[in-house]
Amino acid sequence: MDFNELLQGDAQQWTELALRYGVQLLTAIAIFVIGRWAAKAVTGILRKAMSKAKADEMLVGFLSNIVYGLLLTFIVIAALSQLGIETTSLAAILAAAGLAIGLALQGSLSNFAAGVMIIIFRPFKKGDYVEAAGTAGSVNDINIFTTTLKTPDNKTVIIPNSSVTGGNITNYSAESKRRIDMVFGIGYNDDIKKAKQVLEEIVASDERVLKDPAPVVAVSELADSSVNFVVRPWVKTADFSVVRWDITEKVKESFDKEGISIPFPQQDVHMHDVVALKKAAA
Repeated sequence: MDFNELLQGDAQQWTELALRYGVQLLTAIAIFVIGRWAAKAVTGILRKAMSKAKADEMLVGFLSNIVYGLLLTFIVIAALSQLGIETTSLAAILAAAGLAIGLALQGSLSNFAAGVMIIIFRPFKKGDYVEAAGTAGSVNDINIFTTTLKTPDNKTVIIPNSSVTGGNITNYSAESKRRIDMVFGIGYNDDIKKAKQVLEEIVASDERVLKDPAPVVAVSELADSSVNFVVRPWVKTADFSVVRWDITEKVKESFDKEGISIPFPQQDVHMHDVVALKKAAA
């Protein structure tokens, strides 16, 4: 075989190899390109459907990214399989890596799952005043892993979502109306009817107090040092603290003006002459 025949044979082999693997390569590229386009289309449809259903924007973005990532993973595996690459071992490696990452990030995954639950079930929203994980404050931000609260004294508290969902959540902003529970005591020598009338007038004169449900003013307890009244007006949630402070101040001023005492806890101490008692006993 001369040199020309050798070159002709090599050229023929290279042509066969190029045709065989070229077709596979083009097919793999087509699978990846078309699959990626299809994944984006499916993700776009999912976004539109969730947006029409008025789902939370954070949830829409999060689920869309998860779906797109999963679809793209399958597309890449399909493209590699078309090239003749064994994907079974690759899938096993990915599964093992996923398990290792899951064990290493167990706490983070717990916060992640809790964040998804918060976004889906929405026990509170941004701006609500809540008490969760032993902290009370306004919800400043809700992320996948953490929830950020701002306390009334302007401190920022970042709470892991697993701690938020792992205990009771009190949402003070969930309802449009709230009841203020206050207790005021008067002396046993004071006029109960007069004190009750003064309290009712204070509550009725405040325009922020709602008529429905009607406020309650009643004697609740005959305590050790005082006769206690419960005062329970209903107000808009936004007025809760201010109305409570104002009514407390008005009660003190009105009681002082009407001569109604506000007693403080007292204790009687009896002194005995031990020597005199012993002499008397003898």
